[in-house]
Amino acid sequence: MARRDSIVFAQIWRETGRAIGSTRLDVRPADRQVEIGATFARDYWRTAANTESKYLFLRHCFGTLGCMRVALKTDGRNVRSQEAIARLGAVREGTLRKHMNVRGYQHDTVYFSILDSEWPPIRTRLAARLYA
Repeated sequence: MARRDSIVFAQIWRETGRAIGSTRLDVRPADRQVEIGATFARDYWRTAANTESKYLFLRHCFGTLGCMRVALKTDGRNVRSQEAIARLGAVREGTLRKHMNVRGYQHDTVYFSILDSEWPPIRTRLAARLYA
């Protein structure tokens, strides 16, 4: 079995020191792939904090880790998250049906991805949006 490393990050709002979310990276070095899953407090949905977080993680995955593919996943019921991931420029790959059992509910997982060849224009667009 290929080695897989999981890293979990707490995301803290600098001005308040308040935890606003968490992100998990499942790193598969042999495949040069990372899977990203994130959760944010409702107050930070559709904010620059969420977008900047994804941008920084993607930049790390492609720039530092040398990934060929980064997958982003979300609960199939979470349409807002799916729209947010699509706005990043990720391509919807498909749905794993009844993929996870969370608190007694079997839910679908929707996967998106960004490939290394797709990253440069996405990086430029996100950086311009965030830091203009």
